Amino acid sequence: MADGAGAGPSVVCLAGGVGGAKLAHGLQAHIGERLTVVVNTGDDLERHGLLVMPDHDTVMYTLAGLANRELGWGLEGETFEAAGMLERYGEETWFRLGDRDLATHVVRTARLRSGERLTDVCRALQTSLGVAAAILPMTEHEVRTEIRTADGWLAFQDYFVRRHQEPEVLDVRFPGIDRASATREVRTAIESAKLIVIAPSNPIVSVGPILALPGVRAAIGDARMHGARVVAVSGIVGGKALKGPADRMLASLGHEASALGVARLYADLATDYVVDQVDATLAHAIGALGLRTHVTDTIMSDDAARARCAGEVLRIVAAA
Repeated sequence: MADGAGAGPSVVCLAGGVGGAKLAHGLQAHIGERLTVVVNTGDDLERHGLLVMPDHDTVMYTLAGLANRELGWGLEGETFEAAGMLERYGEETWFRLGDRDLATHVVRTARLRSGERLTDVCRALQTSLGVAAAILPMTEHEVRTEIRTADGWLAFQDYFVRRHQEPEVLDVRFPGIDRASATREVRTAIESAKLIVIAPSNPIVSVGPILALPGVRAAIGDARMHGARVVAVSGIVGGKALKGPADRMLASLGHEASALGVARLYADLATDYVVDQVDATLAHAIGALGLRTHVTDTIMSDDAARARCAGEVLRIVAAA
């Protein structure tokens, strides 16, 4: 049961992918329904006529206690009979959908086609799985992440899954971002939050699209002016990403692949920055950016570690 789930200040977590899902899971263990997770939708794609939302679903399955513990995404004990049949029919199955996961995409797509809002559909799915926190898609508009490589521009999942993150990333863009806007639920959550957490997700392609939405940075700035703390947690430990290509992506795009390099990306937004003990020697340089620096164990290898790391983040505000 979440500690103090029904009382206390609200918390917003900006997240995408496995690292963000793990920290959100730890936060939910402490504060339950007082947590709102704003998830990246730039990774979304259509497969077999269905809307697939990898970041939303990774967070949802993780917070529901259903995620594959070894992979960090997908469902535990998943089977792939439908994917095998699709392959027999000649369909491309490089982005494989599990049988139970497929049900999520079927229901979501059918409800969207019936005229329901994406946010309402996502919230209904979360409620059905018993998720205490609110998980909000960043926008109702279509925004997609594209990666430029030596072969030209690729849809994000072509780069990430089909090509196994192998091509060097030369540039990143978010088609549709200029015409998009954060949902009213996202804006309200940010405006009312006492703590905004930037999760240890890839700062370029997971958190980046959220912060690129028109008005989001301004909303976070307004929340800061009204006393909110903005705490970023480094997803780079000892110069390496714990999962995914964030370190290589940072380096190829001209950023330092380190906790300090990530801190520079968030220095205009964050009030506080959390780094792993391995990077304690960077604390002074990070502090010189104007960030209050906190050193702790950020490796979230199991539920207890997730809750411990989240507890350290929450104590930053409690101690203020």
